[in-house]
Amino acid sequence: MTSLAEPKKTVIDAKDLVVGRLASHVAKRLLDGEEIHILNAEKAWVSGKRDAILGLYRWKKEVGFRRKGPFYPRTPDRMLKRSVRGMLDYNDKPSHRSAYRRLRTYVGIPKEFAGSPAEVIEDARFRAHSGLTLGEISGYLGHKVVTP
Repeated sequence: MTSLAEPKKTVIDAKDLVVGRLASHVAKRLLDGEEIHILNAEKAWVSGKRDAILGLYRWKKEVGFRRKGPFYPRTPDRMLKRSVRGMLDYNDKPSHRSAYRRLRTYVGIPKEFAGSPAEVIEDARFRAHSGLTLGEISGYLGHKVVTP
């Protein structure tokens, strides 16, 4: 009988990384079979002009119906996870849904990852002149960010 191999576990620090670039990089690695934990989701950046960013996220939150959806999260960790989901073909392919289940996102750094080194993706560094963090966006949407 063959045993299933344990997926490679990776810890990524999202501090000062651009959300879209991080999400595309993480989606590719999830499809390769890795299990990924993303720390400091509230410190990830969305580049652009403040009014445009807030308008887009406000629209995402308000579109749909209370009973039927689509539902969009307010917490920074779930917003980052939802961004990764957008990079996957989540609705059509079971392999992409199982890849999405291997992703964990956190606000701050949990105790279990406090001493472990976290990987930083240099290609996703924030180099723009303007933008907002996911923590600021979620605060605008009404979520009170409390880091552990």
